[in-house]
Amino acid sequence: MDQKLTFPDGDLQAQADEWASRAKALAPMIRDAGDRTEQEGRVAPDVIKALHDAGLFRILMPRSLGGAEATPLAYMQVLEEIAAADGSTAWCLGQGLGCSLASAFLHHDAAAEIFDTPDGVLAWGPPSGAKAIVTDGGYQVTGRWRFASGAPNCTWFGGHSVICDADGTPRKGADGKPMVRTMLFPKSSAEVIDVWDVLGLRGTGSNDYTVNDLFVPQSHTTWRNSEPDRREMGALYNVPLLTMYGMGFAGVALGIARTALEEFMKLAQEKSGSGMSVKLCENAVIQSETAQAVGKIQSGRAFLVNMIKEHWEATLAGGDYSLDLRARLRISITWSMQQAKEALDFAYQAAGTNAIFEKNPFERRFRDIHTLTQQGQAHRANFQFSGQALYGMTPDHRL
Repeated sequence: MDQKLTFPDGDLQAQADEWASRAKALAPMIRDAGDRTEQEGRVAPDVIKALHDAGLFRILMPRSLGGAEATPLAYMQVLEEIAAADGSTAWCLGQGLGCSLASAFLHHDAAAEIFDTPDGVLAWGPPSGAKAIVTDGGYQVTGRWRFASGAPNCTWFGGHSVICDADGTPRKGADGKPMVRTMLFPKSSAEVIDVWDVLGLRGTGSNDYTVNDLFVPQSHTTWRNSEPDRREMGALYNVPLLTMYGMGFAGVALGIARTALEEFMKLAQEKSGSGMSVKLCENAVIQSETAQAVGKIQSGRAFLVNMIKEHWEATLAGGDYSLDLRARLRISITWSMQQAKEALDFAYQAAGTNAIFEKNPFERRFRDIHTLTQQGQAHRANFQFSGQALYGMTPDHRL
């Protein structure tokens, strides 16, 4: 499928809706593959191919590399639609897209080697004592990393590593902190360690991976948001990586919750409550709680979309994000994720025993959203840090 779409300048919503419609067209096959994705601990290969064929793994890549260079709103809405079909698939796509932003901070040849293939996907996760020893032309890298979402389907890994001299002493930057860069290497150079025995998002295959004394050339290293590394000047690459991830994670949560609530509303029109002669949909409590759940999802989404658009306006203006803007965006990300979880919890509980069977559309989504909201972007501590910013204080944590 041709992935190059053209829209009038500033037609932000039209672009996002078009990409979301492409994602929605894949929903039936993604939903049908959900059991395989869950059981095999990886997104089904035919689904991965369909995502590639639709150009969805390239929507954040530079146009110079054949990408769409789309917007954060398009990213969020694509993940929302994919998550409505399957949470693990959406999570892997979201992580792969976040990693693909590295293509704008690499030499063109290196970026093309990693991404310009029919199945090119980069995966990475947080480090655990990884070191990169400076050597001629690059680094000798040893380390282990965690939570590499999409590891079973990726072709390259990235390893965030502390830069060290030959004796192992970390080099420090101007801020006095150890310097860190991301080492990029083929998946075949690493050992994948299967540790992903978890409650939810089982299909993400978010395993550990390790390398020992691996040479990585300087050309295949970068660091998030590093202006000296930046090769592409498009506005998209002003957006901080962790901010982009937050927008995407929120979209995944909203998509999972939306489908769970829709499925409950279908059930409520057929099922009678325990000891009741009327259907669930005729029960006053269920009616009230359903309305509130819809309000939670839709108001959380509206807040998020509004803040993504406002953030994009600041991005187009050069990426000078005020503390107040960053605080309100952070609130919208965490708030929408928490509201989605609350709405899904209602659907799960109100569905009664129907919810506990794997064959029904509640149990996996319940596990997935409770796993998703364990991620730092959903933690309620974000409200504290945002509140500090709203009062003009310096937050204790990066927003």
